[in-house]
Order: sequence, then structure tokens, then C-alpha cells
Amino acid sequence: MAISTFSSLLRYRKWAKSNWLVASLGLLLIVFSLSLFFDPTSDSVPSVDHNPPITSPSDLVKLKLSSKAKERGAFCLDGSLPGYHFSKGSGSGSKSWLVHLEGGSWCNTIASCSARAMTRLGSSNYFEHEVSFQGVLSSDPSKNPDFFNWNRVKIRYCDGASFSGRPEAEFKVIWLSLCVKAIFLLFRPDVLGNPTMRSFYHDVVKLQGLDKSLDQKCVARKEPSKCMFPQEFVNNIRTPVFLVNAAYDYWQIQHVLVPASADLDKSWAKCRLNIKECDAEQMKVLHGNLLHSLVKLNDTKFRSSLMDAIGKFHQKKAGGMFIDSCYSHSQMPKPMIWHSPTSTRIKNKTIAESVGDWYFNRKPVKLIDCPYPCNPSCYNMNFT
Repeated sequence: MAISTFSSLLRYRKWAKSNWLVASLGLLLIVFSLSLFFDPTSDSVPSVDHNPPITSPSDLVKLKLSSKAKERGAFCLDGSLPGYHFSKGSGSGSKSWLVHLEGGSWCNTIASCSARAMTRLGSSNYFEHEVSFQGVLSSDPSKNPDFFNWNRVKIRYCDGASFSGRPEAEFKVIWLSLCVKAIFLLFRPDVLGNPTMRSFYHDVVKLQGLDKSLDQKCVARKEPSKCMFPQEFVNNIRTPVFLVNAAYDYWQIQHVLVPASADLDKSWAKCRLNIKECDAEQMKVLHGNLLHSLVKLNDTKFRSSLMDAIGKFHQKKAGGMFIDSCYSHSQMPKPMIWHSPTSTRIKNKTIAESVGDWYFNRKPVKLIDCPYPCNPSCYNMNFT
């Protein structure tokens, strides 16, 4: 039921910082991406981009299926071959690689995995033959100033287990690559105090046998499913990491903080769809759980449980971060957020400029936004 790493695409070697762009919500965090398949019985809200970018033919990159996947036992949920999209680098970027591990949530039961196997998140038979490379994957220097000419790869996700199955066949180097579709998923209960996400992860790990694929230092200390949460393993990562995250990530609010099971009376219905519709008490909950504490940080009196979770990471010299106060998700692949005249900014820097400053050692970058709704440059999603 699992897809292992594509050794035909990436050869095992010791990658230095100059070889890999490790810039996103932590390099291992493919496990926290948006999906409509979190739970087949949930009222998951489609993450439709209300202002989709115009795609030109030059942005489209063809699908390739992995020719050596079969001999390595790497398959999608339905047994089909896994695939990827590759755009060759040029000039100064010809020897640098940017790898996007596609996100798509997980399946935690035989039924949900079977249903998933009949979609693009479980079968290459449903993959698009061409996909648009935009945002951090764009080849346009005006839209992606520092990484436009790198070798860029988008690896399709079709195992429902965050590329974590069949660990004995994996080349661990893949985990030292860029994943751009992620959230710093917090190990926390929902608004009713129920361990919704923890229980879900427990079932995913048990069903798909992920113990060996998780951080073994963490597994030695904790119940394995806890080790799927970044706050449990981020401090064990030795490669320099740049965290990009929205403090009011809408996927996490809709599925972790206020899942459908915790909102039976629909009192959160409007707030979950549009943060501007949250009333004063709901905003206290969002601030209290996502942006709170009495610890002074960056000249504010607010700090989130997200900030608490990355407290040790914040102290690391080699690390960088861009934590904005937007109601958003998966920001790096979106051109209007990654780098454009209307992009989200902190201290007048876009995400692209901030990542570039950090990666090329132009300056240290530890940008943490003030609480919502202080940032007028935010691209806040509205699902109503």
C-alpha cells in the first residue's frame, strides 16, 4: 500500500545546504498537507482558490512514471506505478535541485484507502498528464527570483501514508528535500478537548505500519503516532530548515481545532469558512490556541501554541522562519502569495524574498507576524 522513494530520480549522497533548498514548513512535513480525504464522512471544505492564476503552456510540465518503481516495490494504493514531473535546470541552477513532495492527507481505514485508490491521491491512472509549475516551482524569474532556473521536481503522492511506507526500500535522502505544501500540524486536542487528530494518526500508523519510517529517536521515547507531529521531531532534524506557515492555517482550524465532530451545533460553521465571520469569543479561541501567551516575542504580548511548539527551533542559528497571520494554507506554490506585487509580506518582504535571503546567507530571517487582523497584505481565503 505504499510508495517508496524514487532512487531512479535521486541518487544517494550526502547533500550539503548548497544542493538542496530546505525551505518550507520543515523538510519532513509532507504529512501535513491539504486533502479532501481527511475523512470520507467529514464535511471537509474544498480548498478552492477563488482567484486561480492564469496558466500558460510554458508552465505545464509533463508526467513521467517511475520506470524502476516496480522492481523496488514502489506502488500507488491501487498497484499502479508512481509518477513525477521534472523541469530541467539551467545556468547557475543546473546543479541545484528543488523537490516538491505533493501533499494530500492520509487514509486510516481499509475503506478510506480503498476509496482513495480510485482518485489521483491513490492511483497514477488519475494523475493529470501535465501540471502547472508555479510559485516556488515557477521558471519565471519575476515570479520566482532565486530558484527559477533550478532543477525542479514534483513527486506525486499516491500512498496515503506520507511517502512513509516500505522503509527498508527508502533512500532517506529524499527527506532532505523541499516540501512546499505543508502545515506545522500541532499535537493538540480540538475545541471540545477530544484528541481527534491524535486518534486519526494512531490509526494511520497502525494500518500502514509506519513505525520504521518515523523518527527513530522519537519512536524510542514516545508512542509512534505522536512522532508524525512536527513538534515532536523538528528538533532532531540536523539539516538547516526554513519554516513557512500561516498562524491561522485554515486546514488546521477546520480539521484539527474545530473538526466537524466538534461542531455538531454548527456554531462554528461561518467562522470555519471565513475568518472575518468569527465572533469575538471565537477569535479569543483562535488567539488563545493559535496566538497566545504572556511571553514577549517580537515586541508583542501574543504567542501561539505554534510558537511554543517551535520554541527550541526559534533559538537555532541556522534555522529561518516566515510565520504570517493569514487565514491561508499551502502558500509557497501559489504565485500570488509566494512572490507578486500583492503577496503577503512581513517587514516588506515576500515569502520568496525571505527564503532567498536565508538560503543564500544574505541575512538571518526570523519573521513572526503580529496577530490577525494586523497584516493588510494577507491573502485570507473565503469559502463562503
